[in-house]
Amino acid sequence: MNTEVVWTFLSTQGVDFGLKVLGALAVWIVGRWAIGLAGRLLKAGMRRGKKLDETLIIYLASIISIGLNVLLVLALLDIFGVKTTSFAALLAGAGLAIGTAWGGLLTHFAAGVFLQVLRPYKVGDIVMVGGTSGQVTELGLFGTTLVTGDGVTVLVANNKVRSDNIQNYSTLPARRVDTTAKVANGVDVHDAMARLRGAITKIPNVAATPAPDIEILQFTPEGPLLAVRPYTHTSHYWQVYFDTHKAIVDTFGAAGYPTPETPTVQRSMER
Repeated sequence: MNTEVVWTFLSTQGVDFGLKVLGALAVWIVGRWAIGLAGRLLKAGMRRGKKLDETLIIYLASIISIGLNVLLVLALLDIFGVKTTSFAALLAGAGLAIGTAWGGLLTHFAAGVFLQVLRPYKVGDIVMVGGTSGQVTELGLFGTTLVTGDGVTVLVANNKVRSDNIQNYSTLPARRVDTTAKVANGVDVHDAMARLRGAITKIPNVAATPAPDIEILQFTPEGPLLAVRPYTHTSHYWQVYFDTHKAIVDTFGAAGYPTPETPTVQRSMER
């Protein structure tokens, strides 16, 4: 390294460059704080009116936040003498790669607008989009943020959401919980169904309408297989699911029903 060149730069432009760096840091810190404050004030103002739902509020806040951050970056470049025209020329010179990436972003942005207009789901809904299920926490400019049941945050690109099936589990007031129960041969299946129906209706958060379905699903060598299908709101799905299994065990146990076993002929064949 040519130390003379470095020394010459420091002695002639070092102070000016250092002041630019300090100024840029100050602008960045103040700018980020101001953008965060503006975002919070904007959300609070829109929520105060109670005319916009949470999904649209977050979407509009994201647009404004990204726009302000772009302006902040341009201001920082201007401090170092990089003019917006030079910046635009730099982007243009980057070629096809940036153009393709930007085109992809525009596709996701357009899909986000499409989702805002049709509103197949909103913040707080439990959905299955792009092969991922979870609760919607944000419908952003370029992607939808979900929190899965095991506590993982997933960002699904808006264009992937739009081009795939969308399952919204929160649209209807009740969702069916699908479970089964097997009754041993020799047990009065109608008695078992009546006992089980009474137990299922007592489970917390099970909907009265529609009433739980307790029907014979199919016949097996061990005995009839019952379809046990209570209904509940999607926010209580797993609580009802697990409580239904407990109710099956407790009800059949209290009635003294034997455990379904594989017939002797079939067991000997399996051996």
